Amino acid sequence: QVQLVESGGGLVQAGGSLRLSCIVSGIIFRFNTMGWYRQAPGKQRELVALITTDDNTNYADSVKGRFTISRDNARNTVYLQMDSLKPDDTAVYYCNAGLRGSPADFRSWGQGTQVTVSS
Repeated sequence: QVQLVESGGGLVQAGGSLRLSCIVSGIIFRFNTMGWYRQAPGKQRELVALITTDDNTNYADSVKGRFTISRDNARNTVYLQMDSLKPDDTAVYYCNAGLRGSPADFRSWGQGTQVTVSS
């Protein structure tokens, strides 16, 4: 079973930056598309960014041009560089492995990492 450990969140002012990390175990990391997701209070979990096994990336419109997803197959780690942060980016951020029709289709999640952006 996949295990996911997210880190790197925190409190930052609008316009600031954070870099999230997610260490993955229990699967062959390099064979899996990886994604970052987020859930804001009172809202459903949503996809933020995806990176495929050959490093193709896809982003939610709300983060395009501000966030960058990357992966290090040697470290079984996926990253999310977040720049020009906005208060609307405040959420718990999660990673997960593989592709699903919706975030609700994943069996399990890590503990997530809280990102809070102050105005």
